[in-house]
Amino acid sequence: MSYDLATVQNWISHDPDPHTQAELRALLAAAEAGQEDAQQDLADRFQSLLQFGTAGLRGEMAGGPYRMNRAVVRKATAGLINWLQNRVGKDALVVVGFDARYNSATFAQDAVAIITAAGARAVLFPRELPTPILAHAVLTLGADAGIMVTASHNPPKDNGYKVYLGGRAIEENGIGVQIVPPVDKEIADAIAATPFADEIPLADSGWEIMPETVVENYIHHTAQAVSSTPARDLKIAYTAMHGVGYEVMAKVFAAAGFTQVYGVPCQIHPDPDFPTVSFPNPEEAGALDEAIKYAQEISADIIIASDPDADRASAAIPNPDGTWRQLSGDELGAILGQAVAAQAQANGKTGTLASSIVSSRILAPIAQHHGLNYTATLTGFKWIARVPEIIYGYEEAIGFCTNPSVVRDKDGISAGLVIATKAAQLKAAGVSLAQELDKLALQYGLYLTAPVTIRVEDLSIIPATMHKIRTCPPATLAGSPVESIVDLQAGTAELPPTDAVMIHTQANDRVIIRPSGTEPKVKCYLEVIVPVATENELPAAKETAKQRLEKFQADMRQALKL
Repeated sequence: MSYDLATVQNWISHDPDPHTQAELRALLAAAEAGQEDAQQDLADRFQSLLQFGTAGLRGEMAGGPYRMNRAVVRKATAGLINWLQNRVGKDALVVVGFDARYNSATFAQDAVAIITAAGARAVLFPRELPTPILAHAVLTLGADAGIMVTASHNPPKDNGYKVYLGGRAIEENGIGVQIVPPVDKEIADAIAATPFADEIPLADSGWEIMPETVVENYIHHTAQAVSSTPARDLKIAYTAMHGVGYEVMAKVFAAAGFTQVYGVPCQIHPDPDFPTVSFPNPEEAGALDEAIKYAQEISADIIIASDPDADRASAAIPNPDGTWRQLSGDELGAILGQAVAAQAQANGKTGTLASSIVSSRILAPIAQHHGLNYTATLTGFKWIARVPEIIYGYEEAIGFCTNPSVVRDKDGISAGLVIATKAAQLKAAGVSLAQELDKLALQYGLYLTAPVTIRVEDLSIIPATMHKIRTCPPATLAGSPVESIVDLQAGTAELPPTDAVMIHTQANDRVIIRPSGTEPKVKCYLEVIVPVATENELPAAKETAKQRLEKFQADMRQALKL
């Protein structure tokens, strides 16, 4: 990989940020002096302009077009507003939000200045707030687009830029949802056609500040959506993971009647360094250590966790021996799906449950049992949330949409409230969430899932691994012959094309292999299903599923080796 000197010099001379400009000048000098690591770094930063992926633009904050910085954000915003005004008119309305990461407020400020200078109407968050507030604001303000500056649960060095469409810019099922093809390509083309970042006009003033009523409206409707049963006797330890969730989450819990909510003290306040976690993602091993320690101190009934921008939710429950167990995304997806479906059925409502293809297949029988429809989608809430007549959607990566009329995206705050409400109802009946999972297994079968992940430094390993799976797939997995292999690269009757391979065995085990859309990984999503007829059979079924899944994981690790 090499770099073009003229391209690098042009970018540097037009970089509007003196910090990244100086950083790139120093890097170029080192590269020109023959330092190989500097040459490789520069080539990587200038390989292309950062492109929209699964969750918008996302990357390390540093200088260069393939990083997150003010120049990239300015070009992205100029391209977006040009595309949007061509689509809906000069009076386009865009709401812009930001979290508490380094540079988030600065990136958002640049965005509204560019939108305003283009003659459109810009509305800026009054302060750092969760991503679900932005998604809700697009709906409640009737905005034509929304921009959220966040890198969600990525490492501290990263930032990102999510784009939502609404109002006049998209068809009904896409209102308030993140962008999908072909719109992402159209916007990317518009971004590529923008001038140098320092030549893009910026207004000094003229944008609006989003009114507090938008936040209040979100809190009210989120709290109102859960069951009104009086069961609220639940002691909750809540962690915001050093993000922006605590203020809004605490108000939502209070509005719904929960009075025993205790924030994990060392993780309540926003801190872009994320000092108490090695990786600010509730899914990662060790991420809930501080929450568990605090929950044990206060004898909590449950831990509810949000990721830093509060669009994802996780939960942990105590074991009889005093240790704690974190529930998987698929376990929470099933519990929430059952709760939403049962409430819909009780209220005589129809609709659709949806989950990504890499999530557990249990949502389909849950929907069928409650007289609802089910749809499987590609990975990402930009696909899940646009399913027609959706009333609930989830993905295994702890993303849950429990109230799509308020937020057409994953929402860790509303999901956290529904989890707590269900836990409180069960506690009042003398039942635990663990027992609820056993009940689901007896009703629908035991669905057990697990990942196999390969994290790489050399990005060429990712396509090489996918090529191997396509050309030399395994013949057996977990002791069962492979029955079908579906390459999703060409798409199917139900799904658009995506870089993934789906394998089923005769035992009805399934794995989907795909590159991550946000990190340098190849990810495998494994699932085994074991029928359970009676409660007495459950312990043996759990052991059978556990052993089969472990064998499945070992076989997939072998199959992925290059």
